[in-house]
Order: sequence, then structure tokens, then C-alpha cells
Amino acid sequence: MALTDTAIRNAKPSEKAVKLADEKGLFLLINPNGTKYWRQKYRFDGREKLLSHGVYPDVSLKDAREKRDAARKLLADGVDPGENKKATKAARQALVANSFEIICREWLEKWGSTVVPAQKKKATARLEKDILPWLGKRPIKEITAPDILSVLRRIDDRGARYTAHKAKSEISQCFRYAIATGRADRDPCPDLRGAIPAAQGQNFAAITNPDQVAELLRAIDGFKGTFVVRCALLLSPLLFVRPGELRKAEWSGFDLEKGEWRYLVTKTKTEHLVPLATQVVAILRELHDLTGHGRHVFPGRDPQKPMSDAAINAALRRMGYDTKTEITGHGFRAMARTILHEELHQKPEVIEHQLAHKVPDALGTAYNRTKFLKERKAMMQLWADYLDKLKAGAEIVSLHGCAA
Repeated sequence: MALTDTAIRNAKPSEKAVKLADEKGLFLLINPNGTKYWRQKYRFDGREKLLSHGVYPDVSLKDAREKRDAARKLLADGVDPGENKKATKAARQALVANSFEIICREWLEKWGSTVVPAQKKKATARLEKDILPWLGKRPIKEITAPDILSVLRRIDDRGARYTAHKAKSEISQCFRYAIATGRADRDPCPDLRGAIPAAQGQNFAAITNPDQVAELLRAIDGFKGTFVVRCALLLSPLLFVRPGELRKAEWSGFDLEKGEWRYLVTKTKTEHLVPLATQVVAILRELHDLTGHGRHVFPGRDPQKPMSDAAINAALRRMGYDTKTEITGHGFRAMARTILHEELHQKPEVIEHQLAHKVPDALGTAYNRTKFLKERKAMMQLWADYLDKLKAGAEIVSLHGCAA
């Protein structure tokens, strides 16, 4: 006799499991704890087997019969419904395991262990905001170049062209990781070469907000690279000279007792003098123990040559900063110029002389390395002290006038 919904609802559990038979092999198994499971008996290749169809009442009597009939159709076609169910489940799990999001997050974990936390945090935010909502659930093998282009154009259309290129690079890295782990055959990103125009050239990126400068200074303090590069990073905001002049600095130009650095300005070939704050001298004395036996303050892999011109920007990127849109080695100059004038109220002509810019005066005199030297010495120490306070998180009070 076939089951009814009323009979199922009224069925009570007993000390042992009870089977309520329906039709064509379907029955309801009632366990002593009251749970009710749909089961189906069938035979395949002469062996009796059992198939599960879910739990009542989540699966109704009608639903259970439909599942039973589907299984009987598979049997009629010579397919074992139990094995078919296992294969379907495995395929579904494989699709989930091979989804773009799963692979991206795997890649992030492995790649993130090789970079500073801030860089991983930014990449994660970019993926979660701009990429995964549209591609995350897709099996990676099914994602095509047009699918990726649609995502990149969405980013580009809001005016974030550099971010679009950054996203493309990260998508490509995810695909390469999938290829290496046997879950993708190729990376479609190279097919998109030129599809998003290159970001237009712009002024050197710089951070001029004091709160953001404080965050940058703390990130520099935590830099885990080589000691030489770390010292160059520490000195970059303190000295705000051109990056090439810093990396090519030679010990012969420094007088640490007087607190002075003299060198030839690359653009004008004129001699420039940089007063050294006490913080700068302390960094240089420590660095001198390591590199002072040679010519270059910041030697490269070849001690006879200065460090690479890409070292500072590479270090900033390693700390998680975008050197196209946030800060670049050259951006420390704009940082100093802006904050010295707007926050510390230093005279523009004093700042410009320290930047080794030509500043005509009333007599038409061009740049003079010793002009405003007294004011510049005071300014450079004021600047170093200000950066220390920013880094420490102290409240900064703006100082007015050159007497500051």
C-alpha cells in the first residue's frame, strides 16, 4: 500500500528503526530519535543496493517519488543511480574547488607570505571589490578573455585605469597559479594586450597628508628588506633629494662631524649643500659601519656600483604602496615641499633652495649653495623632528613664521 502524507506525519518512532514502504522500492526509514530518511532499494548487476533521497519533511513524499522515478529511468538506461549520484557530487565539488575565487584565495595566501601585509591587504581588497563579484563563482577553465575584459572595463570606466591594469596583472597571476596546480590550461590575459589603454603619464605620485605620511613612516620603520635599502628609505623623506642623487651618494661628500653633505646637482652640475639633522647623522653613522669602507653609501650587488635606480620604488611596492598613484621615490620631494610650507610655514625660497632649484632674487642671482644656510639648517632639523613626532603619533601643532 502506498504511503500518504498523513500516515508519514502520524508515524511515531520506536525503540528500533522502522521502515514504512511506499512503491517501487521507495521507503521511509524512521529512526528511534524521530528522524525520517527516504531510501530506495534497487538492484544493479544482480546486486541489491540502497539509494538515499534526503530527509523528510525537507524532501516531501512527492519529491521523494520524483527522485525514485529518475533513478529508475537511469536503471532502465543501464546506469547505476548510486554511482551516478557520486559522480555528480564529485563533479560539483570539483567545480567549486576549481572556481576562480577558490584559486585566487589560494594564490593570495601563497603570494601574500612573500610580501608585506599591507601589499597583501591591498591586493585582497582589489580582488574582493572589483573582480570576485563577477568572476568568483565561475570555474576558472570557463573564464574567457572577453569575461576578463568586461571586468577591467568596469574598473576603467570609473576612471581607475591604473587599477584596471593592476587587476589584470593579478588575474593573470591567479591563472598562472591555476596552470601550475593543474586546474587551468592557459592564461587568457595576454590576449587582452592593448585592450585597456596605458595609463597616462602624470606627475610623480606623492603623499602630502600628514596622517598618511605618518603611516608611511611607520611602514618604512617595519621594512624587512636589506639594511642598505632600509637606510635609503629612512633617509628619503628626511633629505628629500632627487632619488638618483641619493642612491649615487658617495662617502667622500659627507662630513658627519659638521653635519653636511655636498654633491653635484644632476640637472645643473652645480654644487649643493644639504644640512644633516641629528637623526640623519645617526642613520649614516650606523650605515658607515657596513658600507663606509667603500666608495658608495648605498652600494648595489656589485660594490663598485651604486644600488639600482629601481630599489626605492621596489621597496615601496613591497610595503604595499602603489608607485603610480600613491608615492614614488621622487614623491618625497613634493611631500617635503608641501608640508614644510603648509604645515611648518617655512619660507618658499628657503624650501626651494634646499630642493636645489634655481630661485632668482631681487638682484637676479641664481642658486647659491650657501644661501639661507642658517635657515636651511634649522629647517632640516625642524623637519626631522616633525617626522619623528608624526611617526610616533604625537599631536602636531603648526608653527608659524621662519622663526619656527
